[in-house]
Amino acid sequence: MAVVVVVDADVVCAGVRELGVAEGGVVIVHSSLSALGNVDGGADAVVRGLLRAVGSAGTVVVPAFTPQVADPFPEVPGPGDAEVEEARGRVPLFHEGLVTPMGAVPNALLRWEGRRRSRHPQASVAAVGARAEEVTRRQPLGYAVGVGSPFDWLYRERARIVLLGVGHDRNSFLHYAESLVPRHRRKVRRFPYLVDGERVWVRTDDVGDDNGRFFPQVGAEFGEAGGVRRGKIGAADCQVMDCVPFVGFAQRRLGELLR
Repeated sequence: MAVVVVVDADVVCAGVRELGVAEGGVVIVHSSLSALGNVDGGADAVVRGLLRAVGSAGTVVVPAFTPQVADPFPEVPGPGDAEVEEARGRVPLFHEGLVTPMGAVPNALLRWEGRRRSRHPQASVAAVGARAEEVTRRQPLGYAVGVGSPFDWLYRERARIVLLGVGHDRNSFLHYAESLVPRHRRKVRRFPYLVDGERVWVRTDDVGDDNGRFFPQVGAEFGEAGGVRRGKIGAADCQVMDCVPFVGFAQRRLGELLR
């Protein structure tokens, strides 16, 4: 008979500590609650375990992206017909408590007392801990995952990237790495925004989406080079890596792949 491992905050804390998460450190976490298996306390227990692992001097960060704050008719430049404008009018404005489709753990952290959140309408991050205000303080509207963004701050502070039951297709740090490549892919973001109390549509540029084309390959190659610590937490395959060597490797490989 298979042994069912029950995951709780203590198991999460011990698991990520074993994989190299240190007290006082900064981590950015990408996760799948269901991949962990039976979690006593659900997503709240995962957040509690992560916070316990970094301690009172550490900080836990999650991507809290809100792609629902977007133009439903990006192919229509300027004002559209009544149907287009009605659909655009239903798009919510970003606000501090807006839920993210990034999963149960990010939404649990968004409900945490004392959490901070950056203000980008589509690409915010949320954080809890000693340096939560620093990591979320600034984020440009254009290139929201590039230089000057929370990811840039995390890079400078040598944050650790934690993947709990997810692969590199969910590793948002790869977008930051690609933004540093001169011939990177590009996309347009378009979202509603308040300017002097008036709702307007803002258009900005950013690094393009990967959609599984190169990111899983680059992440796998970095792991083969020995830059990743791997282990099991509950039923989930988990990985932890230092973002600085990871970004250096990914920037070089993406530069080669995007020629």
